[in-house]
Amino acid sequence: MSGPILPTPLDHLGPQPFSFYPAILNIEHNEWVFRRATGSDIQVMNTKTRAELWMPRRFVGEVSLVGEPVMIVGLIKELEFREGAVYPHVRRVIEMPRVVNGSSRRFVGWPASGDAAPQRPADVVGIRIESPRQSRAGRIVFVATAVGLLACLTAAIVFRDATLGARSALLRSSQTALPFTASDDYNAIVAKFGAPAKDEWRDEWRDGWSDAGTLHYRRLWYPRRSLAVILIDDRYAGAIGANRHVIQYVEPFRLKNLR
Repeated sequence: MSGPILPTPLDHLGPQPFSFYPAILNIEHNEWVFRRATGSDIQVMNTKTRAELWMPRRFVGEVSLVGEPVMIVGLIKELEFREGAVYPHVRRVIEMPRVVNGSSRRFVGWPASGDAAPQRPADVVGIRIESPRQSRAGRIVFVATAVGLLACLTAAIVFRDATLGARSALLRSSQTALPFTASDDYNAIVAKFGAPAKDEWRDEWRDGWSDAGTLHYRRLWYPRRSLAVILIDDRYAGAIGANRHVIQYVEPFRLKNLR
């Protein structure tokens, strides 16, 4: 008897579209919606072609926090679509072309019949020994070249680590991603998160130059998620954590100083 299917990072998205990062190669339109999941695979559907695609769960990373203009779902490997399925993309090493007619080049004096020895002795080439001054100059050029190559290699490593760190930070931010949009009302939020443990109306006095007056808002408290969903004018405005940290917002200035 198989155990329960573990939730995926896409479960909270519902019908909200998203894009993969990096995009799947050989697929032109990069916008999808989540359909279903099994113990080992996830099914998504392309919003333009309506084509359904299965991919292993192990390739799917996490969901980004920022949902505008579109939600981002990270992939832990670069994938490509071929033969009706997705596979890890392998960047192949390109072999350098050979010199034209290089294999047919013959040395002067070498017989065409393939005899073991040339028809005449090879030419004698004189070898000139460098002077101490020329040898010292050559060493200086060699050292300068080696130092330059080392500096370029160090810069490349630093750039690679910075890029990977930025991508990891983007994926880690998905730990607080919420499946809400500005058009969601109370019923839509309850349908996705369930009934709140506490539902209350609050008034907040604003004295800023652009939002002076009393702000009347609705606060839905979810203790198991350690966050409160805020509705203003009966529409989703954002969510704040237990420490008043803004987790997600539609207009950030409207959540300023809310409790």
